[in-house]
Amino acid sequence: MCPSYMVTREEMHSTRGRARLLFEMLQGDPVTGGWRDEHVKEALDLCLSCKGCKGECPVNVDMATYKAEFLSHYYEGRLRPRGAYASGLIYWWARMASAVPSTVNFFTQTPGLSYAARLAAGYSQKRQIPPFAPETFKRWFARRGVRNPDKPPVILWADTFNNHFTPNVAQAAVEVLEDAGYRVRVPRQSLCCGRPLYDYGMLNAAKKLLLEILAVLRPAIQRSLPVVVLEPSCATVFREELTDLLHGDEDARRLQQQTYLLSEFLEQKVKDYRPPRLERKAVVHGHCHHKSTLKFGDEESILRKIGLDYQILDSGCCGMAGAFGYEAAHYEIGIKCGERVLLPRVRSAPHDALIVSDGFSCREQVLQETDRRALHLSQVLQMGLKEGPEGPLDGFPERRYASPEKTAAAPAGLFIAGSTLVGAGLWCALRAKRN
Repeated sequence: MCPSYMVTREEMHSTRGRARLLFEMLQGDPVTGGWRDEHVKEALDLCLSCKGCKGECPVNVDMATYKAEFLSHYYEGRLRPRGAYASGLIYWWARMASAVPSTVNFFTQTPGLSYAARLAAGYSQKRQIPPFAPETFKRWFARRGVRNPDKPPVILWADTFNNHFTPNVAQAAVEVLEDAGYRVRVPRQSLCCGRPLYDYGMLNAAKKLLLEILAVLRPAIQRSLPVVVLEPSCATVFREELTDLLHGDEDARRLQQQTYLLSEFLEQKVKDYRPPRLERKAVVHGHCHHKSTLKFGDEESILRKIGLDYQILDSGCCGMAGAFGYEAAHYEIGIKCGERVLLPRVRSAPHDALIVSDGFSCREQVLQETDRRALHLSQVLQMGLKEGPEGPLDGFPERRYASPEKTAAAPAGLFIAGSTLVGAGLWCALRAKRN
């Protein structure tokens, strides 16, 4: 059931209500505003693009796709809200920030300056902008050198968030895949599936990114190399949006079939895989896309093989939903979604239990609203590899695996560089307004 409807209980925020409004809009009766109709926009505004409706609705209504298409038309030739440029263009922001991460963090993490940064981005002042890592995952991987040179290759997809914000998640995945007997390959080129762009209806820009991916990965795709994706929402792009936007493209269809989440790859492609044991309690929150369209069976199978005594929460959407829960206009709804099940259960979990969630935004909701840090499956497996069945013996076992990235303080003289970065970002935003 739609997360926002479960909070508001208003018919226009239900899947049925939104679908009815869209039908009436296309019929032109009684909704007469077409793609610029404000009533339809209001109804879609609280859609978290969680794809829960696609997985649970008997007729598989995909409201996330309908919302993206509507916003694409609604904002055609118009400037979007500033939050769309702050979050929708995060791939470009992150690429620029990777040159001077300490400078950007100085602006986003320092009291006073962080207030201005959140205001400029349209974020709630009750949220914290995640800090950029001092080194991206791709840079770490490039200087690390090749391991398992004679083993079969697998491509690890370095998504924008695990590359720029939480590289420890991707680093753990490298260790796990190598332990499973594979040589990990990571594309050196800067690539992004464009997931945030769909949430804001920037479909032309998203299509360009997908074409770039196919151009870079074409040799690997045609060799049928598996692509392991860590972020569930990125996996759904390759499974769904990719072939929708590039309909008829044979390489797009191949990539769709060669894409695996980490748990899917270990279960389906690694023969007789035996994960390391980690025998302790765990609270598991499944990412919306993972549960609704990708399905959670392989994840559960790996969790059982690890030896975890786990509980999968019937929590629905965490409420963060990409950037939805950051935005000032949506903060309260996002918190109420999280407070339904997820956040209270995390707060009441034993201190020696693991909190597990594969979604970046889900882990951020836990981090910002509780005193715990959630682990990606890759980090859970890494913990078992490093510490054996008992894992860390102290409380809060995630501290050594999901600790915040350390960033050096930026000297005041770097304000000039920061201002240049802001100016470049605004230029990029204006260029993308047509999309």
